[in-house]
Amino acid sequence: MTSLHDFTALLNNGTDVSLREFTGKVVLVVNVASKCGYTPQYEGLEALYRKYQDRGFAVLGFPCNQFLSQEPASDAEIASFCSTSFDVTFPLFKKIDVNGDNTHPVYRYLKSSAPGLLGTEAIKWNFSKFLVSRDGQVIARYATATKPEAIDADIATALERPA
Repeated sequence: MTSLHDFTALLNNGTDVSLREFTGKVVLVVNVASKCGYTPQYEGLEALYRKYQDRGFAVLGFPCNQFLSQEPASDAEIASFCSTSFDVTFPLFKKIDVNGDNTHPVYRYLKSSAPGLLGTEAIKWNFSKFLVSRDGQVIARYATATKPEAIDADIATALERPA
């Protein structure tokens, strides 16, 4: 059985990370962008990360430039923006594609595990969110407009479950 933990991804500094490092943690995976109307969600994502990280929770941010080129910056510029504008401390990965022929394998897995509205797998916009259990299975998919604080109760419930 495939899980999130079966994949690797590059951090925005170029370090290759096995997502096995997140085994035993509840994870929220989000495709992010710096020039989007939803960019202020970084603040809520960071708040959730800080609230629950000591209980085994992580947020993984995957910048993507596929939606009206709202993430045109370099990986270093994205990291700087997130740090200075929103004090982001959760992991940010290299910019990826979440749709199309070059979809990152993590997103192929997430989309097939939790199709969206009417069964479509496509990511509709920036800040789509996937909540993943401690054993690497997708629990839920949330739309772009779903604010991070609206997911708080689902995260708390997932953290109560054993790995």
